[in-house]
Order: sequence, then C-alpha cells, then structure tokens
Amino acid sequence: MCVTNFNSNLMLYPLKFTPILKSKIWGGERIQKYHCHGNSAESQIGESWDVSAIPGDESVVCNGFLSENTLEEVLEVYMGDLVGEEVYKKYGNDFPLLVKLIDARDNLSIQVHPNDELAIIRHGCNGKNEMWYVMDADPGAFIIAGFKEKMSRESYLEHVKNNTLESALHKYEVKPGDVFYVPAGCVHSIGGGCLILEIQQTSDITYRIYDYNRLQDNGEPRELHTELALDAINFENNNKQNVEPVIVDSVMSHVIDSDFFTVNIMTVNRNLNYDLSVRNSFVILTCVEGEVKCED
Repeated sequence: MCVTNFNSNLMLYPLKFTPILKSKIWGGERIQKYHCHGNSAESQIGESWDVSAIPGDESVVCNGFLSENTLEEVLEVYMGDLVGEEVYKKYGNDFPLLVKLIDARDNLSIQVHPNDELAIIRHGCNGKNEMWYVMDADPGAFIIAGFKEKMSRESYLEHVKNNTLESALHKYEVKPGDVFYVPAGCVHSIGGGCLILEIQQTSDITYRIYDYNRLQDNGEPRELHTELALDAINFENNNKQNVEPVIVDSVMSHVIDSDFFTVNIMTVNRNLNYDLSVRNSFVILTCVEGEVKCED
C-alpha cells in the first residue's frame, strides 16, 4: 500500500485494526469467538496480534479513510500527530508496543525474554517487558512468573537438567481481572485455560527453557534455548509479580507505570465524555468485557 494516498491535513480519528491470527501448538478456539470470526478455518489460534508493527506482521487499518494502510505507513506520515511528540522523539518511526490476545488451551513453554541491552547486541531489536490482564480463566487455571527465592545459575541448571524448574517458580491461580507485570529476565509461563490480554514492547524474541516434553506434528521436540536464556535470566527476580489496581476515580483505575508503557483500566457503563487528548502519547483501547463505541 503506497503512502502517497494520504492527506496529512485530514484529522486523525480512532483507528481500528484487523487482527492478525497466529496458530500455536498450545492454542484454542476462544479468540475467533472474541473477534466475531465464528468458526474460523484456522485451528489452534493461540494469539491475535491486535496492534503490531513487527516487520512482516504490521497491523492494517480497517476503518475510515486510512483503511487498508499499515500502522507503519500511517506513522511515517502523521509522526507525532499519531503517537505524541515526546513518543516520536524517543522512538521515531518505530512503533514501541505490541498488543495481543493469548488463548492458552494448553500450557505455554516456560520461557524468558531478554532486556533491551542484550536484545540489541544479539538481535538488533528491543527486549521484551510485558504485562498480562486475565480476561477469562477456567477453574484452576494458573500463570507462572518469577522464582520462589533467589536462584543461582548452578541451581537453575540442575532444575533444568532434572525437569524440576516448574517447582522453583511462583505459580498463581488466576481469575478474570487479575494483572501481572512480567519484566525482561523474569522466567514465566501461561497455563492452559487462560485467555489473556498482553501488552509488551515491540519484540518477538523468546527463549524457550522447558516445553513439557511436547512434540511437534513432525514428531520432533520444539527447540529449547538453554544457553541463550542463561544470560537473559534475572536470577534475583523472586518478587511477587501480581499487581493490584489503584482506583483513580469512578472510571479509571491505575495499573502499571513502567519505562515502557502505562496501563489503566476504564470501567464504562454509560455514555461518557472522557478526554484522552490531553496525554502527550497515543492511547490504545481494548474492550475486555462487553462492548463499547468510541467516537472522536
């Protein structure tokens, strides 16, 4: 799609994007229903990338005069008018966030993400700090995040060797509305039965540590990244990762304010005028329950 059809004098409006569906070995069927796809021909949909600037997986606008243009193309033309001047000064044409839904019918692998410093050296891209909002959870569903206590490299490798790593990690039984912050370096996993909204840095770098001895369709186990993960893990991360929202007013509850993103929960049950334009940043709205109509 060529950007020459843009008229940068036209006022921007709330943009909607076409979800990018990703089939995963552990995926389920809830994402298709959430996005009103009904019975999709694709099976085991594990992720829906709802706002993405990952090369090869750029979100495409599906409403208004910018329809059929990618997020990258819109950003190149509207720059700070789209993302906010301060954000544009820091990131330029690199959109900084990836927002996705995750439907875990089965357990995800136990894994870790590198921080910015290591990811830039190894992969020439950002690291991956992320947060999870639990949208739905089967009875007994859980997530894993962080060591129960300070861990040495030697003890960690013993756990990996003996397939006992899960026993050394915090396991949280979850319910809808639970929130977790998962910084780079934190060993983690999402258990089967969870539907999760994930907000993260723009990065697709994951080091898989343990995969429950699961086999691919070809009968081979999935690749593990034991050595790569060693330098990425924060062995001192034994803090609780769950987050308690702080009520700001009758509409807004504050959740996370990190160096990478700020997250709030809005509770809307009536017609409401709420001015988000005063923020010197773009704002991404995700409806996690019910339905909402957003107008400029």
